[in-house]
Amino acid sequence: MIFRTVSGYFDHNATTPVAPEVVEAVARALSETYGNASSVHAYGQRAKAALDDARGALAALVGAEPAEVVFTGSGTESDNFALRGSVEALSARGRRRVITTAIEHEAVLNTARHLVKRGFELTVLPVTSDGIVTVEGLRGAIGPDVALVSIMHANNEIGTIQPVAELAAVAHEHGALMHTDAVQSVGKIPVDVRTLGIDLLSLSGHKFYGPKGTGALWMRRSVRLAPLLTGGRHERNRRAGTENVPGLIGLGVAATLAARSLAVESDRLSGLRDRLERQVLATVAGTIVNGVGAPRVPNTSNIGFTGVEAESLLIALDLEGFAVSTGSACSSGTLEPSHVLKAMHLPNGRAQNAIRFSLGAGNTAEDVDRLCAVLPGIVSKLRSLTRLPAGARP
Repeated sequence: MIFRTVSGYFDHNATTPVAPEVVEAVARALSETYGNASSVHAYGQRAKAALDDARGALAALVGAEPAEVVFTGSGTESDNFALRGSVEALSARGRRRVITTAIEHEAVLNTARHLVKRGFELTVLPVTSDGIVTVEGLRGAIGPDVALVSIMHANNEIGTIQPVAELAAVAHEHGALMHTDAVQSVGKIPVDVRTLGIDLLSLSGHKFYGPKGTGALWMRRSVRLAPLLTGGRHERNRRAGTENVPGLIGLGVAATLAARSLAVESDRLSGLRDRLERQVLATVAGTIVNGVGAPRVPNTSNIGFTGVEAESLLIALDLEGFAVSTGSACSSGTLEPSHVLKAMHLPNGRAQNAIRFSLGAGNTAEDVDRLCAVLPGIVSKLRSLTRLPAGARP
């Protein structure tokens, strides 16, 4: 996987550049594999075969069987399918409650809140100061009325990895389905659906160098969900609508590339993240790494800069050619502190001064050093601008 220089791009959790091999595969498919995969003629069967190949590649990446993979248009759609489909399918059995956590992506949290408006029930679990959901917390909240437990695998803002396998065991003790939003872990760390012991897993292609508008929901064979989209018999009657054949071909190529490079790239990114954190903590006073006490995905660091408004620091870094984030890309534009950092019980000041650095395939040690070289001056300048004049009241 060879990328053109993207040295200033430290926002890979928002989206990744598309791998050159993926670009080539999608472009070729747009001109050559234009049949409808539901058609019985040769053009359609070529498209179907290409989808089968992509499905197999994606299944291999997460330790699944190809028939268990349902293609969707995004991670958000996959999350919606998991939550809505579960409660619709199980409500007749008296299971009308969803359990999730306070640090989930909006695709899960807002979908769960919408279900409450429709008469379903919701329990939101707290997290520790390191951003971890405890098994004891789930055990104390679950009951026979729960249809689904939805707990993300890796957090998109701080990178913390949840004990999903242990949480899934508790869910199954009580007859509930277990879903994990693995959008930020697939392609970064080994993910095996059998090892995790889950029933449903969401992923998104553009988080691991695939095309935007591609995603999937893995469903254990025994799971039956009410469909989110109705219409034709596509995706084994689970998701109606003509498949995005070129995009999904690209998703399959991205999955193959991720599987090949996972071990080496994970170690490399972990080293870069640690290098970044060491230099920032050593050269910029009043900094702290959020979630550092918990297991994290190797590419993500969330650092608080005391006395600096995160939005101002983001803009200043952008002017220097560096792309970073103040949290989830889906929440950009809001002035509210990060709901993830608030759920970790950080005071508003710390929740509003945090920057997310998320590294990827195009970043090098030299890029990290260049970023760390400009940070002290930028932070010092921003702090001087916000410092109160002598005698002024705080």
